[in-house]
Amino acid sequence: MRVRLLHYPPNRTHSPATGGGHGCAESSPPERKRMTLSAPNLVRLRSTLGPGLLWAAAAIGVSHLVQSTRAGADGGFALVWVVLVALAVKYPFFEFGPRYAAATGESLVEGYRRLGRWGVWLYLLITLSTALIVQSAVVLFTSFLLAAVLGVEWPMAVAGGVVLTGCGLLLLIGRFRALDRTIKVVLAALALCTIFAAALTLPRMGEATFTPWPLEGSAAIGWIFVLALVGWMPSAIDISVWSSLWTLARNRSSRVTATLREALFDFRLGYLGTGVIALAFLTLGATVMYTTEMRFSPEGGVFSLQLVDLYAATLGGWSRPVILIAVLTTMFSTSLTVMDGFPRAIARSVQVLREWDPESREDTGAGHEEAGRIYWVALVILAALTVVVFARFAGTVTTMVDFATLVAFVTAPVLGYLNLRAVTLPSMPEEARPGPFLRGFAWVGLGLMSLIAAIFVGSLLMR
Repeated sequence: MRVRLLHYPPNRTHSPATGGGHGCAESSPPERKRMTLSAPNLVRLRSTLGPGLLWAAAAIGVSHLVQSTRAGADGGFALVWVVLVALAVKYPFFEFGPRYAAATGESLVEGYRRLGRWGVWLYLLITLSTALIVQSAVVLFTSFLLAAVLGVEWPMAVAGGVVLTGCGLLLLIGRFRALDRTIKVVLAALALCTIFAAALTLPRMGEATFTPWPLEGSAAIGWIFVLALVGWMPSAIDISVWSSLWTLARNRSSRVTATLREALFDFRLGYLGTGVIALAFLTLGATVMYTTEMRFSPEGGVFSLQLVDLYAATLGGWSRPVILIAVLTTMFSTSLTVMDGFPRAIARSVQVLREWDPESREDTGAGHEEAGRIYWVALVILAALTVVVFARFAGTVTTMVDFATLVAFVTAPVLGYLNLRAVTLPSMPEEARPGPFLRGFAWVGLGLMSLIAAIFVGSLLMR
């Protein structure tokens, strides 16, 4: 096996909040040699695989379970091309997260800091403005499904507290290692059940389900829905930072530093998975819901239960557990990764703003401990505020989500530009920078995201 050693900038140290332990001495810093391997190394693959799956778990949520399924329910397979275009256009900006982390040993937060303190402040402001809203919506959805499956009539604050406590305890007891292992199991169940459920419905496909949008026969699909589908498929651009943080966390947890090739393979596997799951849910909507006369609820949780009921009615009661597992694992994986991702990003942003020096590239031990404390403080505060939202403001969650959607649309091209700038900085090893095609494609994506954001904002102003 041929091995080529690459020489990178001096070693960086990382906070436990961005590494493997959120403030605990769970593992020592990983090795800093980076190797380009000419053949796959299955032993190393097992040690480096994970951050891309965590990213996929965070992305596969409401955008897949509700929006992809509704796209199929309202228009059959008319919007398949929209899903594929959205996945293609956003790919570079999500890929830049693990690319930057693997090549530099830093997260994208440090990359933003190299552009200026304003970059970190902007990202932190976006994160703080949407963290509570997104977590509340995701956990509310998960709690609703959990209560429905268990057949209990708990108040949403109680059901939400159960979900939050379960996720919080898993992170507290097992730290990053437990998060990594749990998500792998959950994603495996999710993928198997969702793809199997979709495959069972394929014999129900008919020619009518393939009318391309926006031609005649697909008029039930509105422009606003299509824009929202593009905006949230596969997820908001800001979670690209989470991917870079999880890449570093996996390095520390496994004590093996992923090479650029390994990090990109891991991410691409997760990204491919999000696309397959999105198409599987769209298939479920097109084959099970498109031909029915049922009026579907605008509420995501109710809509998902309608999918479960129709699926069981179509294929028989034996199939209900299959679709239930697919639905529940989708939202549980999202809840767990969201509960870790937001505090992790907040902690790293605060630490970088307080003490990280782009010139020295060194962090103090005190900073490591502080970042760990910030992580847990942020996690507890967000969890507590989420319960308050359930108890006092559950009726306004839809309005809050509309605000988060607006923020996601407006900031997508901005964060995409920051990611592109980060991976083309002088501090980025030249051999690890994206090639001319990927850079050019990223500029095209920035133009399209800016256009979509302008159309979306304009449509809101014209209402």
